[in-house]
Amino acid sequence: MVQRVSTGSPFEATFGYSRAVRHDDTVYVSGTTGYDYATMTMPDDIGQQATNALATIDKALKEAGSSIKDTVRVVYYVGDRNDVNAVVAAVGPVFKDIRPAASMLIVQMIEAGMKIEIEVTARIGAANS
Repeated sequence: MVQRVSTGSPFEATFGYSRAVRHDDTVYVSGTTGYDYATMTMPDDIGQQATNALATIDKALKEAGSSIKDTVRVVYYVGDRNDVNAVVAAVGPVFKDIRPAASMLIVQMIEAGMKIEIEVTARIGAANS
């Protein structure tokens, strides 16, 4: 079974990708930035961007029959190494009990206002294992 999830982001149509793809019991979530879809803005604060990205990711996971609690792998792409502590402060409380495999890379973002992009892989039912 393959299921594709879209958030309606204009990047999804332009770049030709899905926010998430479920294949059997695994959900792959594309790199997700901190855009706030409620206000249609990108906050300046990286902690808020990380929080927004995780909310978008959790929404996509739920649509695919999973949740953030089922995350088994997370990759953080951060635009400035000076922001690492703020990222950890934002994501640590979410993942402290889940403890997925993780990587963090310092990268150049595709737009100046983007400070973080987060990508996850989840396994449906992993939280109950």
